[in-house]
Amino acid sequence: MSVRLDKWLWAARFFKTRALARAAVQGGKVHLNGGRVKPARTLAVGDELRVQRGNEALTIHVLEISDRRGPAAVAQALYEETETSREQREALAAERKLQREAHAGRERRPDKRQRRQIIRFRKGQDESG
Repeated sequence: MSVRLDKWLWAARFFKTRALARAAVQGGKVHLNGGRVKPARTLAVGDELRVQRGNEALTIHVLEISDRRGPAAVAQALYEETETSREQREALAAERKLQREAHAGRERRPDKRQRRQIIRFRKGQDESG
């Protein structure tokens, strides 16, 4: 069985539509065995893919070939992520989480109730001062 690269990426649930998978391959976001390829390139079991999605870069090995999009559990059985790729992805996720937490406590504009309290407070100071 031979399957196009873009169709396999869609079936393995890396992209939501085949059009997105095709655009990613054409844009150089997917490399097969270390080189750029076209969306119509056929896959074989044992091929190594490098898929760039946003900030994530996954390096995977193709375990099975399928052209049908099924449940996520079935899709995950089509490939195996390398250990180094998984470690890098988890390290980036932890770093993003720390950055989010650092910015979580920043000040925001006062809401309506707080604005009214500020106005009352300022009026009270004007009368006494």
